[in-house]
Amino acid sequence: MIAIDTNLLIYAHRAATPEHRGAKTALSKASAASGGWGIPLPSVAEFLAVVTHTASSGRPSTPTEAAAFLTALREARAKILAPGPGFADRQLQLAVDLAVAGGRIFDLQITLCALDGGATELWTHDRRFVKVPGLRLRDPLIRA
Repeated sequence: MIAIDTNLLIYAHRAATPEHRGAKTALSKASAASGGWGIPLPSVAEFLAVVTHTASSGRPSTPTEAAAFLTALREARAKILAPGPGFADRQLQLAVDLAVAGGRIFDLQITLCALDGGATELWTHDRRFVKVPGLRLRDPLIRA
């Protein structure tokens, strides 16, 4: 299963971003993946916070527009990947084990929800995304 990071959702939603076309193509490819695809729950919240923020680049999306975008992804069979049992304890332990601090803590939330939801890889356009054992990172906007 493929998990999708927040930044790809934002780029696919925002037509004015240079990454828009590539992100839309990536989501289309993910939706056709034989193992399925999903969006980690923290990415849903992060997406909504960014695209509806008044300081958002261009015109902020309305909550209705942002919800419609996510609904369309759900209709394309995207699952919402939620945290499993022991989530908080596992996040704390990983933060210690991997020396993750600051804003990168949110990467751990996304990663753990992806793993708990059955993902084997996470697609992101973030070169600094926290690497966690058991989850392969891939940047679908960079040619391999």
